[in-house]
Amino acid sequence: MLCCSEDGLNKILFISLSNIGDAVMTTPVLYELHLAWPGATIDIVAGQRSQPVFEHCPWRGEIFIKNKKAWLRGYPSLLLKLWRTRYDLVVDLRTDGFAWLLRAGQRRHKEPRRRQDRHAVEEHLSVITDLTELSPDPRTHLWLSDSNRAFAERTLDHGHWLAIGPGCGGPEKVWPGDRYGAVIDALSDRFNGVVLLGGSGDRDYARHVTDSSDTTILDLTGQTGILEAAAVMERCELFIGSDSGLGHLAGAVNTPTLTLFGVGQPHRYRPWQERAEWLAGDNEDMRNIHVDAVLDAARRLLA
Repeated sequence: MLCCSEDGLNKILFISLSNIGDAVMTTPVLYELHLAWPGATIDIVAGQRSQPVFEHCPWRGEIFIKNKKAWLRGYPSLLLKLWRTRYDLVVDLRTDGFAWLLRAGQRRHKEPRRRQDRHAVEEHLSVITDLTELSPDPRTHLWLSDSNRAFAERTLDHGHWLAIGPGCGGPEKVWPGDRYGAVIDALSDRFNGVVLLGGSGDRDYARHVTDSSDTTILDLTGQTGILEAAAVMERCELFIGSDSGLGHLAGAVNTPTLTLFGVGQPHRYRPWQERAEWLAGDNEDMRNIHVDAVLDAARRLLA
């Protein structure tokens, strides 16, 4: 096992993942590296979408963007930038072997063959278990700025708020809007307000929710960055939504989460926190998740 005081690791490269939720699930590894080598500068490779996850990390070095849409998925230009530095340690949570092209004293990387019986966070952490003793309860992290929290304070007044993430990429991962409306109305006595979050592509899903509810709803879809959305969820008592980055952001700011799965692997990709529940539709069909089941799970989390 390496010892930070004797091994003198001063420069570490941490290669994260591109999607927002996936990047959030790598933050326990980043945090454990910082605990083991608090004096080291940790440069980060992130995707264009996931870069904000690390933007306000107080002890990071430079963030390098991997542009998957560039020539050869952005590897040549990224390699040229990283080759200028010889790192004491490279920790690569991708599975493409990129770490072996870099100048490094030591390398740790994730194996292409993944174990299906453990959570993605556990799989990521296994990459560094021979380097340092892990914390008893490693969790995901998100670093918000004062301006992120000021936005949330201006947007949501004090009180009890429910956050809903109605969209998620494709229709096969989206729960019907009228069912969200039924859940919102059934829980209306528990909250002062409901806020909808997501990207601009989720606006139609949000409209279906608002059209199906008699409760006043604040629709912020397409109006926030991911850190502003996380700051808003930090002020909420519960997040309910599809399997998406929003659920992982909510978990990282310690908001209880209820994630609804159609296709996917809940045991591997649910938000990584103690107060996280999930429901999966039979036959991987979101339409097979019933309103009563969502209400029961939501009330457990609120209790």
